[in-house]
Amino acid sequence: MRTFYLAIKYLALLLWSSFIVFPFLWALSTSFKDANAITSGATYIPWLQFKPSSQGWASLFSDGSTGINIVDPYINSAIVTISASVISIALGTLAAYGLSRFEFRAGFVKNSDITFFFISQRIMPPIVLAIPFFLMLKTLGLLDTVYGLILVYVALLLPIAVWVMIDFFGNIPRELDELAMIDGCRPIGAFFRVILPNSVPGLVVAGMFCLIFGWNDFFFAFTLTFTKVQLLPVAIVSLNSSVTPWWSLSAFALISVAPLVLIAFLVENFLSKGSLAGAIR
Repeated sequence: MRTFYLAIKYLALLLWSSFIVFPFLWALSTSFKDANAITSGATYIPWLQFKPSSQGWASLFSDGSTGINIVDPYINSAIVTISASVISIALGTLAAYGLSRFEFRAGFVKNSDITFFFISQRIMPPIVLAIPFFLMLKTLGLLDTVYGLILVYVALLLPIAVWVMIDFFGNIPRELDELAMIDGCRPIGAFFRVILPNSVPGLVVAGMFCLIFGWNDFFFAFTLTFTKVQLLPVAIVSLNSSVTPWWSLSAFALISVAPLVLIAFLVENFLSKGSLAGAIR
């Protein structure tokens, strides 16, 4: 019976892994095709089913009118996403710690209401914020700039950081704060000296969520930029035309998701929340 359950378990994992990996394999296969190989029907194995071509990858790194500008969108996306994520984690961690350790009340507004307010910002459809953000950046002179996008992305990523860190701080015993304050720390000192060092897995999880949402955002990157600044999602979509170069599009898409896949492997060990095993006074 145990063997049967193990077989079902690994079969389910195999099917789910195939479901996840197949789009990447499809894109990888397509990136090595040319126009004839793509229009001739579905093929998957190079050299056996089609003759591979490096045209898709070469176009990403070639100069002139035949090349695709990949460097500028990559740098812009990295600057905007990393900057907004760092700011959001810094502000969101402080807000989450305050909401998890202290009671706030302004009339009928309590901690739970403030927390819901942060989360509700992600429930709201992005298109509702398009015109307010557009007018705000236009007034500030930050429209179609990296700084304007960072400001908008902080507003989008901050609720994620607060939501993740409130849940994480809620699982950290208050006794750690009390012990730190008995030893002479103020609340802010207890946070930086005791709580924050034991919150690294939570910070990593929140940071990874912020990076994923910021890196993949298309709507605001498209509506708040024109010619001066272009992010990766907009650059990929701009390849669509009357004749879409699917080989270049697939190669571009693979390169764009590579940083997130690499980060996921690097921070895999931090994704478990068993961080308090070594918490000591």
